Amino acid sequence: MKRTTDIHQPGPRAWLGLAVILGPVLLVAMDGSVLFLAMPKVTEALAPTADQALWALDIYGFVVGSLLITFGGIGDRYGRLKLLMSGVALFGLASLGAAFASSPDTLIAFRALMGLAGATLLPSALAVLGELFADPRQRAQAIGIFAAAFAAGFAIGPAVGGQLLSHFWWGSVFLVNLPVLVLFLVLAPFLLREVATSRTGRIDVLSTVQSVAGLLLTIYAVKHLAAEGWSATVAAVGVAGLAVLVWFVRRQLTLEHPLIDFRLFRDRVFTVAIITGLLPLAAWSATAYLSGVYLQSVLGIPILRAALLALPGALLLTVTCIVTPMLVARIGKRTALVTCHLLVAAGLLLLLPVASSGGVGWYIASTVLAGVGYGISFSLVAETAVAAVPAERAGSAAAIAETSNELGNALGIALLGSLSVLVFRLQGPDLAGTFGETVALPGLAPAVVDQAQDAFVTGLRVVAVTAALLHVVLGLLTLRRVPKSPKSLEDEGGAGRGDEGDRPEAAGAEAPGSGGEREAAMP
Repeated sequence: MKRTTDIHQPGPRAWLGLAVILGPVLLVAMDGSVLFLAMPKVTEALAPTADQALWALDIYGFVVGSLLITFGGIGDRYGRLKLLMSGVALFGLASLGAAFASSPDTLIAFRALMGLAGATLLPSALAVLGELFADPRQRAQAIGIFAAAFAAGFAIGPAVGGQLLSHFWWGSVFLVNLPVLVLFLVLAPFLLREVATSRTGRIDVLSTVQSVAGLLLTIYAVKHLAAEGWSATVAAVGVAGLAVLVWFVRRQLTLEHPLIDFRLFRDRVFTVAIITGLLPLAAWSATAYLSGVYLQSVLGIPILRAALLALPGALLLTVTCIVTPMLVARIGKRTALVTCHLLVAAGLLLLLPVASSGGVGWYIASTVLAGVGYGISFSLVAETAVAAVPAERAGSAAAIAETSNELGNALGIALLGSLSVLVFRLQGPDLAGTFGETVALPGLAPAVVDQAQDAFVTGLRVVAVTAALLHVVLGLLTLRRVPKSPKSLEDEGGAGRGDEGDRPEAAGAEAPGSGGEREAAMP
C-alpha cells in the first residue's frame, strides 16, 4: 500500500510541468481582454472604423470558442502534446504579426490566427496536465490552479495592457507573449509527456464550418446595423447567418458524435449553468472595454492610472475564484449562483452615476462588487454543468461550459458593444461612426466634444442596465430551476452519480472522443 502511495505522489517534475503549462494558459485568457485599455491607442495608430474596432476586440474570442471542441477531438486523435507545442508556436507567430500590424484588417486577421492557436492550447494543456498527476486529489488540486490561472488571465488582461502601454507602443501587449511562449517550447519536451491518443469517432468538418460561419455572419450583420443602420445587404447577411446556425443545430441533433450535444440542454440545471458561463463574461468584457475608453478618452486619465484603477476588481475576482469552493460548501450551489447574479447586477448598476465630468469612485465600486459575482460564476460553471448530466456525458458538458466562457467574452463585445455604438450613433454629433473617431477630428468645438462624451457615457449606462437586468432574470431563473440541496441536484441531473472518488472522470478518465478531461477545466 505504501508503495502505491509513493508512486502516486507527484514529484518536482510534475509541479514544474504545471508551472510551464500555466504560462500559455494565462496568456490565452489574458489576450481575450488585453486590448480593452489599449483600444484608444490602437484607434490613434490605425484609425479603425466602428465595426473594425469591435472585430479587433472580439474575433479572438469567437475563433477560440468556435474551435475549442474541434481541436479537443483533433488532439484526441493525433496527440495532445504535439498539438500543444504546435499551438504555442503558432500563437507566438500570430502575436508577433499582431504587434506589427499596419492596418485594422491586418490586426483582425492576426487576432483570428491567435484565436485559432488558442483553441488548440486549452484542451491540450489540460489533457497534458492530467497526465502529470496520477493521484486524483493532486490532479484536482492542479486543475484548480489551472482554472484560477485562466480566470486570473481574463481579470488582469486590461491592467497588464495598461501597464505596458504606459511605457511602450500598443504592439507591446502582444510582444509580451513571446518570452513566455519561447520558455515553454524550450522546457516542455523535458517536463511534459504525450497523452495516449484515441482514434475513435471522426472530426465533423462541416459542423465546424457551420458554427464558425453562422456566428461570424450573424455578428457581422449586428455590428453593421448598429454602426451604419439598416441595408438590404446587411439584412441578407444576418438572415444567412441565422439560417446557417439553425442548420448547424439541426445537424448536431442527427449526429452520433455531435460537435455540441444540444440534447444536454433538456436538463434545466445544465442550461442555467451554461447561460451562467456566457452572460457574466459577456457583461464583464463589454463593461471592461467601455470603461477603459471612458477612463482614458472621456475623463482623460493616463493609461497607467487607468490600469491601476482596474486592479482592485481584478484581484478580488481572482481571489473569489479560489475561495468559491469553500463558500459553496457552506451556503450551497444554488445560493451561490443566485448571489453571483445579484452581485453582478448590483455592481453594474453602480455605473449609472458615472458622468463625463467624473465617476472614478463609482467605477471602482462597480468593479469590486461585480468582481465578486464574476469570480463565483467563473468558478462554478463547469462543475455545475458536469454535475447535472450523466457521468458518461461529462466530457461533452464540460466542453460546452468552456465554449460558453469564450463565446460569452466575444458576444459581450459584439452585442453589448454594438448596443453602445448604436446609442452613440443616435445621440452623438453624427460626425463619425465611433466616439474615438469623433473626438480625433480636428477643430471640434467644445460643445461638440461634450455632446460626444455625453453620448458615449449614455451608451455605457445603457449597456450596464441591460446587462444588469439580464442578470436579475438569470438569478430568478436560477432560483426556480436549480434545486436547493446537493442531493436534489444529483436527482435533477438524473445521473445517480455517486461519490466523486468513484466517478471515472474524477480520476481523469475520459470518454472516447469526448474530452472528459475538461470536467473541471474552466472557471
